[in-house]
This record gives sequence, structure tokens and C-alpha cells, in this order.
Amino acid sequence: MSSEPISQDDVAAVQRCEQAYGRIRDELAKVIVGQNDVVEQVLVAMFARGHALLEGVPGLAKTLLISSLSDALHLTFKRIQFTPDLMPSDVTGTEVIQEDPETRQRAYRFLPGPLFANLLLADEINRTPPKTQAAMLEAMQERQVSAGGSVHRLPDPFFVLATQNPLEQEGTYPLPEAQLDRFLLHIKVDYPSGAEEWDIARRVTTNQMGKIQACVSGDEIHAFQDLVRRVPVSDQVLGYAWALIRATRPGQPEAPEFVNKWVAWGAGPRGLLTLVTCAKSRAILYGRYHASVADVQAVAKPALRHRIAGNYAAQANNLSSEDLIGMLLEAIPADKKYERPAA
Repeated sequence: MSSEPISQDDVAAVQRCEQAYGRIRDELAKVIVGQNDVVEQVLVAMFARGHALLEGVPGLAKTLLISSLSDALHLTFKRIQFTPDLMPSDVTGTEVIQEDPETRQRAYRFLPGPLFANLLLADEINRTPPKTQAAMLEAMQERQVSAGGSVHRLPDPFFVLATQNPLEQEGTYPLPEAQLDRFLLHIKVDYPSGAEEWDIARRVTTNQMGKIQACVSGDEIHAFQDLVRRVPVSDQVLGYAWALIRATRPGQPEAPEFVNKWVAWGAGPRGLLTLVTCAKSRAILYGRYHASVADVQAVAKPALRHRIAGNYAAQANNLSSEDLIGMLLEAIPADKKYERPAA
């Protein structure tokens, strides 16, 4: 192992994390039917101290899922409905002049915007111009807002869960790659199964929705985030994640032929950090004390689908980044012995 064995205290903490995951799923099940993979991936991102972008067609309960998750957690929650006329100060906050009633002196005072919450729902984030999208970059990366020459720290923990609609692209502003890269995971929300859709219709139209109770505190989330950093990762698992990332880059010795043929650019070092951290986060959700190759494979698509871009040849062959990641998972052997390369 590349890390020290997990302690008995951490073993107990992993068990608490697994129990918390079960409680959260039980609470969300009162309102959300199905979407188990989406719930798992959102919590993987949160416990890995990252943000997530949820993409799906309208009506798949993306907004309901995030607002329900806020009800299940002891966290402050704010929602921003992004529109073309939204200004950066509408998100971050603004400075206003206020007069002291005693001294009659005027001074600037910062009024925090909706960004100042533990959990922020950025609804339809691609419907606002790049200037407003960029206002969130500092908050997502540094967890702070700079305004009027002062730095204002955001609450801790702080998560951005954003949604976007892959359809109806008129009047939208696609997120630039630098903004996309700030999202730890890009989660696809798909249609429910036939049985799930039947249950949705039955429950919603007969008002059989339950009331969600808060079951996990902010302090517990802090503890789980700290625990993720201590989860050991073997050289084999690290090497597999490393090999996947190296193989995404066209022109590199490790790149398969189909990558050189169909990929415009591959994942950077942040992609490797995401794979390893999210694999560790997923492991503790399921009560395991170390990350495995299977964990890396489970998070590969949400971790990489926004970090790999196909070229024109890929588009001509109807190959999406999803398809390319699937080909990578088949091309990179999981049982090969990986070692740190020479400097």
C-alpha cells in the first residue's frame, strides 16, 4: 500500500459513513423514485469535497433531487435560477452604501448573495452569459468571493450542484472548458425504467409523497471528507487510474490508436486526482476501507466525460466522449502490474 493501514477509529468512521449513506437514500426515496446511480454520484462528489453538474432533459427531477438532498442534510440551501439577464453581483453579492444612524457617516457594506450557502443549486447554469458564469469560478475553486477589495469566505462545507438541459440550445451559453473542469463530476440523468415511471405516476398523482427529515449534519460531512483523504490506495489502483488518464491524450506514447484518431484533447492532472479521490469516496459509501479498481471504473464516466473532447472525425462517426471512455475502459487492462515510471 502507498498509505498507512486504516486505523480502528477510521474503521468505525467508515461504518458510520455507510450508515449515513443508507439513511440519506431512505429519506430521498420518500420523494425520488429510482435514480440510484445519480444519488450515489452526487454524494461521491460531496464527500470528495467537490461540485457536480447534472445534465438531463426536462422533467427528470434534477431540481427536485437537489432540493430534497438539502432537506436530508443539516445544511443551508439556496437556489439560483440562471437567466440571460442575471448579473455577477446577483450571484456573489454587492456592496451598498449605508449610513450609521448615530454618527451619520456613510460606509460601504457587503451584502452577501445567494452564493453564501452550504449547498447551492445553480439551476440551468448554461442559460446565463459567460460573465456571470465566471463569477462562480473563484467561489468553486477557492471557496471565497472577492468584492470591494475584501475577501469574503464562503460557508464550509460548500457545494455547487448545477443543472443544465442538453436540449433547446437557443439562447444558451455553453460552459467554457475552464468552468466545466471545476466540476468534479459531470452526471448524466437518464429516463427512469418502466417500473419506476409507473411508480412515479402513481405516487405523484395520488399525493403519496413523504416528508424528508434531516439525517446527516454538516459536522458529519466534514468528518467524511477528512476520512476520504485517509483512505488508502494501492499502487495497483493508482496505476490503473494513471494509465487511464495518460491514455486519453492524443500524441502521447500511452495513447491507443483510436485516441490519436478520434480525440482532440484529453484529461489533465485534475482528471487523475478526480478518479482517485472519487474512488476513495465511493469506497467508504459502501463500507469498504480502501479504494479498488472497480471504484475507479464506476466513477470513470462522470469524472471524464467533460474532460475528453472528440475531434471532427469522432463527430462524423457519431462518437461521443461517453463512447470514447467506454473504449478506454476496454483498452486499458485492469490486471496489469503498474509501477511508478522513472523520472
